[in-house]
Amino acid sequence: MSGKNKFGFGPIDTPATPKPRDRNVGPMGAAVRDAAESLQETTEAKVEQRRQNASDAKAYRAAQQEGRVLSSVPLAEVQTTDLPRDRLDLEAVAASTEMEELKASIRERGQKEPVELYRDAAGQLQLKKGWRRFTALSQLFAETGDARFATIVARIEAGESDRLARYIDMVEENVVREDLSFAEMAQVAILAAQDEDTDEIDPDAMVLRLYGALHKVKRSYIRSFVFLLSALEDDLKWPKAVSRNLGVDVARALKSVESAAKLRAALRACTTEDEQTAVLSAFLEAKPESVAPPKPVERKEKREFHVGDMKVTARKGECRIVAEDDFASLPKAQLEHAVEAFQRALREKEPRVTGL
Repeated sequence: MSGKNKFGFGPIDTPATPKPRDRNVGPMGAAVRDAAESLQETTEAKVEQRRQNASDAKAYRAAQQEGRVLSSVPLAEVQTTDLPRDRLDLEAVAASTEMEELKASIRERGQKEPVELYRDAAGQLQLKKGWRRFTALSQLFAETGDARFATIVARIEAGESDRLARYIDMVEENVVREDLSFAEMAQVAILAAQDEDTDEIDPDAMVLRLYGALHKVKRSYIRSFVFLLSALEDDLKWPKAVSRNLGVDVARALKSVESAAKLRAALRACTTEDEQTAVLSAFLEAKPESVAPPKPVERKEKREFHVGDMKVTARKGECRIVAEDDFASLPKAQLEHAVEAFQRALREKEPRVTGL
């Protein structure tokens, strides 16, 4: 029987082992696959970049809120009218040799240290720290007209801040550098106490608030100058010229005098710093005419001493005895006898003193 069918062709020869299908990717498939892989990598990179951007934005906002971001601010936008400065003779400082040296440094190397600004109640930028840098740049811009001196690098305080904290920030830098005189530090304490927005009205107490980081001896010097400036006021024309020892001694002497009218009149007539120093020195050498009565000696609030192996602590209305004896185990009559003897000894008009 013929192997052909009615259509005239025979069965297809099938090999004993099927030939495997070619799975190699063609040119179009390879292009599609490469495009998909590239798209996946790009998407992952974009997701990671978004995460990084979000993290950077969060870190930037935190730095901005903490005042760690530096800004370039036009000098014309900065005011110096809100916070009293910590220097007594600003005009002298502005015209000093040190100011010329600072200007030369900025002219050659630019502003290296930022100033600190804050916004007042009206929203204006006010200078908190860096008066010398601000003044140097202002002078350079006025002298040269160079645009690079028309702006100042600043750290701007974010949000509200305590008024007293701004005073502390203002003096902190110069105190650390020992660039302020005792008279200037005292003047800041007086002005801060007079400021209606601070919660301290006593200049003497303000010294501790402003200069708490200083040694107590240094704070005592500042308190002496607080008293000196308060007592002599504007009659002391050159407070910065008063040395530490002279100022402290004059303040101590003034505290024992009923009136400083004569000293103030003599200081008012001074025309030079040397004359002022001479008047203050003469005041110390002369005997005060009106001396206030001496203050009574304050009674000690507590006294401690030992009697044998017993420690005695005496206060008003209390006498405490500490010893190794077990007083609770002693008979009541014996304790009463001892206490009565103690009481009699206290009531004696002329107590007998015996060697211990």
